[in-house]
Amino acid sequence: MDENSLRRRITESLIKAAPDIDQNALDPDINFRDQFEVDSVDFLNFVLDLEKRLGIKIPEVDYPKLSGMKGCLAYLQPLVGDQQEG
Repeated sequence: MDENSLRRRITESLIKAAPDIDQNALDPDINFRDQFEVDSVDFLNFVLDLEKRLGIKIPEVDYPKLSGMKGCLAYLQPLVGDQQEG
């Protein structure tokens, strides 16, 4: 899966979990919680949707690695790099 496709899926999961997020204002260098009103329930729903959308399992200990777009891309790309769009 290329980076743009992965970024799109991450953004879709984030918006599904917290619909008030303005995806055009998303800064990849800043944690989601620092940019938007994302609480712990929203964040958990985001991670669970990512797992479903990407067909992977993310251990709870790794959740902090998904706190921002850059972290999500760095963590998820090796896990889904060979996946085909579907």
